[in-house]
Amino acid sequence: MGKLLYSAAMSLDGFIAGPGGDMGWLSPYTGEAADDLAAEVGALLVGRRTFSGDDPYRGTEGEGKAFGGGWEGPQVVLTRGDAPVAPGVTFCSSLEEGVATARAAAGEKTVNVLGASVGRACLEAGLLDEVVVVVMPVLLGGGVRLFERPGPPVRLELLAQRGTRLRYRVLA
Repeated sequence: MGKLLYSAAMSLDGFIAGPGGDMGWLSPYTGEAADDLAAEVGALLVGRRTFSGDDPYRGTEGEGKAFGGGWEGPQVVLTRGDAPVAPGVTFCSSLEEGVATARAAAGEKTVNVLGASVGRACLEAGLLDEVVVVVMPVLLGGGVRLFERPGPPVRLELLAQRGTRLRYRVLA
């Protein structure tokens, strides 16, 4: 079974989306954010706000596509509300169902977790294996943080670093 990996592009001051979920800030950096991660992904586990939210690829050929069109495959979206019909997308109402569905779809490949709330939920449930963050050269000053949660620190082990791309194993 593949691992559960939370990935995000993040501003230097710790935000993955600007105020109101704005992702326009990421447009100049989209090539850096997606690079080779897509090759290991077998399925996406996505939060509803991320799925329906602002698109950093807006106005380009990659608009509405995972990794700006650099990846195609099954997507599992966690939602508490109505689920629209979308080809290749499964909507689930619980984290457990969503993770099981995404893992089954990914097979031996990685399940890429997208969205701060889903990343935090996976971490709190003890399901998250790794975190990949690409730190972008911008200060947003506000918005959605990479992780915002009360509680004890979460220990991480650095697995790889390439430029400002950091990959960590979640220890506890």
